[in-house]
Amino acid sequence: MGIDIKFPIGLMFSILGLFLTVYGLFTSSDAMLYSRSLGINVNLWSGIGMLLFGGIMLFLAWKSKKSKHT
Repeated sequence: MGIDIKFPIGLMFSILGLFLTVYGLFTSSDAMLYSRSLGINVNLWSGIGMLLFGGIMLFLAWKSKKSKHT
């Protein structure tokens, strides 16, 4: 019919997750930045979660598009 909503959502989460993961990796040695979160690198873990969710959404969009054409 049109564009599948899973594709733009997956793309958005993947891009934002990539930015957060890279930022979390570059700031992992800054203990003062993560002192309020009990030393947990929330940027890194949130980015990884967003990348995982975005990847799943992109996979489902690809699988849905593939099954419509066959």
